[in-house]
Amino acid sequence: MSSKGGTKVRFDGALTEVGRRAIIRLPEAASKQLPSRGQVAVSGTLTLASPKSGSGAGRSFLTVIEPDGYFGHFISVDAKLQKAAKLRPGDEVRVEMEPAAEWPEPRVPEDLKQALASAPQAIRELWAAITPMARWEWVRWVNETKNPSTRKRRVEVSISKLSQGKRRPCCFNLASCTDPELAKSGKLALG
Repeated sequence: MSSKGGTKVRFDGALTEVGRRAIIRLPEAASKQLPSRGQVAVSGTLTLASPKSGSGAGRSFLTVIEPDGYFGHFISVDAKLQKAAKLRPGDEVRVEMEPAAEWPEPRVPEDLKQALASAPQAIRELWAAITPMARWEWVRWVNETKNPSTRKRRVEVSISKLSQGKRRPCCFNLASCTDPELAKSGKLALG
């Protein structure tokens, strides 16, 4: 696992469900140790806080943790990591992580991927040249809305801005929770 060698953040938390997604909210003290109130690429390990018989060692992960809109963060725990770590919602977990040396590539949504594929070569070259962190910001901005017409417009604006040489989208709060499945008014929906 590649890291910047910065501050190790350790905490215990609970695997909870928000909607149909499993997440772990970082305690305030853990979140404050991170270099940004926005997204942060981290590498770390996830272990049951009270290991069950045969649960084994912690599971490594490399991910981008998300802001919760309350000046904190949360980790999305996908089904693959849940299965590998033998976790279920309600389990207490121990997390050790640190900022990653390199950001993983984001999963580019199909509509943006198609727009980039059909864009002029200069735009595709700029997309390839920007950092993975910048690509995460573009993807996050496009994904931020549930409204199909707003989303379509954001894809169009993304291509337009990239054609002007802009390396990042503009004008959204990087510390807000922008996942439409989990957020309400820029904050992680907790209830």
